[in-house]
Amino acid sequence: MNLRAIGFAAVAVFAVLLPVAATAGSSDPARPGEAVKPAEGSRTGSAPGALDAKPGPGRQSLSGIDGSATPADAAATSSSSDDPVVRAGERCGPEVASPEGIEARTCVLREGRDTWARTHYRNASGDELVAALSLMGPRGRTVQTQCVVAATAGAASCQTPREPSLGALADYTAIAEFAASTAQAAPRTGGDSEEIGPLLLRVGSNS
Repeated sequence: MNLRAIGFAAVAVFAVLLPVAATAGSSDPARPGEAVKPAEGSRTGSAPGALDAKPGPGRQSLSGIDGSATPADAAATSSSSDDPVVRAGERCGPEVASPEGIEARTCVLREGRDTWARTHYRNASGDELVAALSLMGPRGRTVQTQCVVAATAGAASCQTPREPSLGALADYTAIAEFAASTAQAAPRTGGDSEEIGPLLLRVGSNS
């Protein structure tokens, strides 16, 4: 074989293989100490919706509680709302008026672990009256009080002392009775309670 022809063939093969080797070498991983630059147009920030993502199990939220946290006040509300004795609220009957000019509305109120009765009234009769307010609860428990109702067209109220709750708010009933005072017709004979005359108006919390 002609040695000159063999030499030309070897040079041609070498010229073909050299670009292939250079192309393969360009895909090698970056050498230590060199930063890998992101491709042009790529984003280095968070993906859409990442700011709204909630921490999953094992991840700590900014509040310092693993996973999604429940606010303390929401937890307290949830626990207290399950206890009918603790739940705050009121139960009121309709506003009732008498021909003599007395308007009243009676309610059962609850705050914390206490329950009591209150009646809101307006006395336009022109005479001083007496209001007897009763709170009737479970187990036959009854609390009563008396209030002097001044002869005024302004709104006022009378309420019983607060008592520890024994059940749900719906287990209580309040009744207010407005009557004329016998002191208008005769002097008082003494005692701690106002003498009560004819009944003029009765108003209940569930009437």
